[in-house]
Amino acid sequence: MRTPRFLSLLLALVMALSVASVAVPASAAFDRLRFGDTGWKVRVLQSRLHQLGLHSEVITSRFDAQTRDGVRTFQARRQRETTGVVDRVTWHKLVAKTDPPTTEALHNVYTPGPAILKAGDRGLPVRRLQARLEQLEWWEGEVTGVFDQSTVEAVTGFQTKRRIPVTGEVDRRTLDRLAEMTRKPTKAELFNIEPTGPALDARCMTGHALCVDKTSRSLRWVVDGVVKSRYDVRFGSDELPTREGAFSVFKKSRDHVSSLYNTSMPFAMFFSGGQAVHYSPDFAATGYNGASHGCVNVRDYNGIRWLFDQVQLGDKVIVYRS
Repeated sequence: MRTPRFLSLLLALVMALSVASVAVPASAAFDRLRFGDTGWKVRVLQSRLHQLGLHSEVITSRFDAQTRDGVRTFQARRQRETTGVVDRVTWHKLVAKTDPPTTEALHNVYTPGPAILKAGDRGLPVRRLQARLEQLEWWEGEVTGVFDQSTVEAVTGFQTKRRIPVTGEVDRRTLDRLAEMTRKPTKAELFNIEPTGPALDARCMTGHALCVDKTSRSLRWVVDGVVKSRYDVRFGSDELPTREGAFSVFKKSRDHVSSLYNTSMPFAMFFSGGQAVHYSPDFAATGYNGASHGCVNVRDYNGIRWLFDQVQLGDKVIVYRS
């Protein structure tokens, strides 16, 4: 007769063999997530990436470029190949570093955070807010720096469209979403400074730019949308025209002499091949009766000498027609 102990051991062995027969091998294929995929698991992925600051708070369920960039950054931080594809190892590491997403997070249900800016506030932060709202056409008129009823209405409209809790106050979520969609306001935008002379090209409105207008035959040195100085200029002939477009200063030469034409080019700031902005003694003497070999000639010696010291390598050069 079989003892109860023997029967128990036999039953345990049968169960172990049964489990082993249906166990999933460690090498089984993992259902990878990659660019273009959609579905619930992508929502979970995006929410977990958001917890690490690698995805916006808005969950879409579409594995888009933002999701791929987040995955690549996550992989890079862990010194793994940055494929942008979520394989088994990437997924398990992500799960280990994050918490299970809440129902609210997965369905874009938000609660308002503490107000950073609200009605009655004044100052530069409010100016920045209004200027960014103006970039998105939620604000009209002058930037005032006063969080008044018009500001409340603009913030309310922005929040409504972006599915942010509508309070008319600016919490961290509202401020971050606004920053993602806009650029840093220029000084001109913050203080309602109108550019002088003909219209500036939009590319001249940010950063440091040598803004060269062929129509008005002028060069304006523009910093954050504010015109700091203006100069009369002339350009190349029909045979050797000054190139139009967006460039940057890649070389400066205070006492340059052209090796091609053996002519003096003081305070030369090169922006496209051999074309440069520089002082021209001939322009100073004969005016618009002559032409350059493609360069932007300046006839104000003291002005170009001052400008040469202001301009840095990498500053923009925008050549256009107004």
